[in-house]
Amino acid sequence: MTEKERQDTKMATLYELRLIFSNGEKKEYSVEEIVELLDKLAMAKEQEQ
Repeated sequence: MTEKERQDTKMATLYELRLIFSNGEKKEYSVEEIVELLDKLAMAKEQEQ
């Protein structure tokens, strides 16, 4: 993977997180809820590979 591909992947992941939070029903999240969302995103990314 090139440095450009790494940067693109990082930015895409950050954008996915932004969408999760901005499209969520809640406006405030606990640390536990954020960790759960991060875990779900990580597992989904792992399954894509």
